[in-house]
Amino acid sequence: MKFQLGLFSPNTESGLAITTAPERWHATWDDNLRLARIADEVGIDFLLPVARWTDWGPDTDFHRSALDPLVWASGLLAQTSRLRVFTTVHTAFHHPVVAAKQLATADHLSKGRVGLNIVAGWHAPEYEMFGLSLPGDHDTRYDLAQEWWDVVRRIWSSDEPFDHEGRFFQLKHVVGRPKPFNGHSLPVINAGSSRQGRTFAARNADRAFTVVGGPQDGAEIVKAIRAEAASHGRTVGVFTLGHVVCRPTRKEAEDFLHYYADERADWPAVDEVMRLQGLHAQSFTPEMLQVYRDRFAAGHGSCPLVGDPDDVADGLADFAHAGFDGIALSFLNYADELGYFAAEVMPRLRARGVVSVDDEETAPRPGR
Repeated sequence: MKFQLGLFSPNTESGLAITTAPERWHATWDDNLRLARIADEVGIDFLLPVARWTDWGPDTDFHRSALDPLVWASGLLAQTSRLRVFTTVHTAFHHPVVAAKQLATADHLSKGRVGLNIVAGWHAPEYEMFGLSLPGDHDTRYDLAQEWWDVVRRIWSSDEPFDHEGRFFQLKHVVGRPKPFNGHSLPVINAGSSRQGRTFAARNADRAFTVVGGPQDGAEIVKAIRAEAASHGRTVGVFTLGHVVCRPTRKEAEDFLHYYADERADWPAVDEVMRLQGLHAQSFTPEMLQVYRDRFAAGHGSCPLVGDPDDVADGLADFAHAGFDGIALSFLNYADELGYFAAEVMPRLRARGVVSVDDEETAPRPGR
C-alpha cells in the first residue's frame, strides 16, 4: 500500500497551531466542507478529527470550538466520494452499544468509507464535565478501552443476542444492526503514544497513530510496534503527525513559521497544553516536553515540515523511508494552503515514488 497522506484536527478551531494569528483556521462547518471537497479532489487519503469536549480556559481561543467528530464525519462523507473520513471516539464517554450503531450507520451512508479512531482519553477537565474521574493510571484507561472495543466488535460480528458481564460494562440481550457496510469491522486507528497506547494498537488497530521526534527515532518506534503486533499474530501499520509550512522559498516558509508560531504564538495556552500533556497524556516524554515548546506553538508538538516544496517533499519521503505507512498533516489554514501543497508537493512525492502514480487523475487542475 502506498504512503498515505491525511489531514489532522481540522474539526477544531486553530487546528494544531496554538497561535493568535488572525488567518488561523476557524473550523466552521463551511470551512470544513470546503476543505473536504478540495481534499477529495486532489488525492488526500483521509481526514482525522480530534475529539475535544472542553476548551483550554477563558484566555485562549485554541480549540474554543470543536465540531463533534461523528456528526462531522457523517456530514463530510455525504458530501465527498473518495476519501476516508475517520471519527474519533472516547471510550470513556461513548457507550459501546450506541457507538456500534452510529458507526455502522455512518459506514452505510458512505458505502464503506468511515474509519474509527479509538482513544482512551487523558484530558482531566473533560472527565469532570461528564461527572467522571480520570483514572490515575494508564492501564485502567486502556483496560476500559479494550473491553469497549471487545463489545463493539461482538455487536458487529454476532447475529444472536448476547449478554456481557465485564469490569466496566454489564449488558443484557445485546443486539446491533446494521452491521458495517463491508463486513464485521471498520478500519481502526488507535491514537496513543504511551506504552499502553502502542500495545493497544498492536493488539487491536490497523494503524497505530503515534507522536515521534522525527524519522530517525520514529524508525525504531515503527519496528517496535510492528514486532509487538507480530507477537500477537497481527500486522499493524504506523501513522504519525506533522505540521506543514510550504512556500515557494525556504526563507518565506521560515519567516511565516516565525510569524505565527513565535511572534503570534499563544504562549500561555502553549504552556497549559504542555502542562496537561505532561500530567496525564504520556504522549510526550519529559525530555520531549522540555525542548518542544516551539513545536507546540507551531503544531501541538508534531513534526515540522517547513520549507519550499522540495524541502517538504524530502521530509515526507524521510518518513516513508523510515517505515511509516502515512502521516496526518496540519496547516495554519488548511483550506487556503492545501491547494498549493497538492499542486507543488504531491507531484514531487509521486516523482520520488512515495505516493502512487495511480492517483495522478486526482491531481489538482492548473489554477486550482
